[in-house]
Amino acid sequence: MAKPMGGLPKNLPLGKAISAKVTRTLAQRTRLVCADNTGAKELSIIAVKGYKGVRNRMPQAGVADMVIASVKKGRPDLRKQIVHAVVVRQKKSYRRKNGSRICFEDNAAILVTEEGMPKGTEIKGPVAKEAAERWIKIGPLASIVI
Repeated sequence: MAKPMGGLPKNLPLGKAISAKVTRTLAQRTRLVCADNTGAKELSIIAVKGYKGVRNRMPQAGVADMVIASVKKGRPDLRKQIVHAVVVRQKKSYRRKNGSRICFEDNAAILVTEEGMPKGTEIKGPVAKEAAERWIKIGPLASIVI
């Protein structure tokens, strides 16, 4: 049996593989639009879950990565809260296995629990196919999966 080539993140659920080589461009303190209806409007990345990097290198996230974020704008009861979020869109283009490149108009994430269950009931705007495949509960909430 052949071993898979390339390094995949260690925090993938069993049986789930990413269908693209996602370029990680969202560093710490990056502002993200909150694309769900939880009441948060803007998030700022604090840390990336499962990131194992090099000393003094800023942790970076890409599509389908879980991040720990702070709510910067939104409902008063949510502001300044530390939350978990999954990145569903990024501006920087990344390459899929079929050779196509995909990018979005903005950087966006949705709020989730620590286990990956979405907190909102609907997602505004498109969602990357990689995020919907990796986090199974996100796909049905999305209006469109690209």
